[in-house]
Amino acid sequence: CFLVFALLTTRGTSILFISGFKFVHGISIYPGSLIRHEALEYIFMKNHVFSGFSVAVVTPFNSDFSIDKESYANHLHFLLDNGVDHLVISGTTGESPSFSDDEFVYLVKTAVDITKAKGKGDVIAGSGSNDTEKTIRKSKLAEEAGATGLLMVTPYYNKPMQKALIAHFTAIADAVSIPIMLYNVPGRTNVNMLPETTLALSKHKNIVAIKEASNDLQQIMKVIELVPSDFAVFSGDDALTLPIIAAGGAGLVSVVGNEIPKLTADYVNTCLSGDFEAARKLHYRLQPLMAFNFVETNPIPVKAALSLMGRMKNVLRLPLIPMDKKYEAQLEAYLSDLGAM
Repeated sequence: CFLVFALLTTRGTSILFISGFKFVHGISIYPGSLIRHEALEYIFMKNHVFSGFSVAVVTPFNSDFSIDKESYANHLHFLLDNGVDHLVISGTTGESPSFSDDEFVYLVKTAVDITKAKGKGDVIAGSGSNDTEKTIRKSKLAEEAGATGLLMVTPYYNKPMQKALIAHFTAIADAVSIPIMLYNVPGRTNVNMLPETTLALSKHKNIVAIKEASNDLQQIMKVIELVPSDFAVFSGDDALTLPIIAAGGAGLVSVVGNEIPKLTADYVNTCLSGDFEAARKLHYRLQPLMAFNFVETNPIPVKAALSLMGRMKNVLRLPLIPMDKKYEAQLEAYLSDLGAM
């Protein structure tokens, strides 16, 4: 155990005196240590059900488009062995629109079984849709399969208003007993959930976090400012991790973590520890690959990368198709620079 005493510097910055040893997610804290308040906030935030580093898991397929079960299991082990806190299963990065209910349950249950066997990691199941009743049914399937929580995207295409978003998510949260991470990604859904709507939803006991992928830093900071301190705001964009965490965000739901999980875990944990000088260096090291992952529609480039790394076949289900071969040399160079090849 350890005791923490807050001090106030002459510049008005709070720092902390540590009276005992603790090691928490990459932070070594020794007796007599002085750490900035951001590091302590990080330690306590790590107790949040969704805090830290999550990866939106890519789903491997065989040449006949069935799930490649061996590669899927191997990929989950690879992620968990390299610092991933949470596995986000059946998100858009995993090609969730193409799954049957049986496939969805298989993917979630396999991830749950592996995390239990390894004694680490949690499973967040992407169960959102633009049909409230369908979302409730799928969310209950995920809960029955053992998921730790749910990732809930805003309804797409039918464009509900803000009051309707509150009604939609409240109905789902009332129907399940596991925590929900909202997901705001207007670039895909054509629906932007406003900060005031997130605040209203944060009052529900089962809605505990949001993955913010609006790419609007001002909006994301407003969300962080408005919501309660125990409501976690995550970057839904690898490239915005540093500024979002610096503004008070709780972590990242990552795409690039599929390719370089250990480096990405180091990056997220460094941001969360408050060492932003070191975090900046890691950010600019990872930035080329983070940007490249969106040279074509996600998950096309990341699946091409995992194929080059020998982790799975470069097979996607229609309407997605493999990446244009003109990008392969550049992708291989980025992966080699980061030691992933």
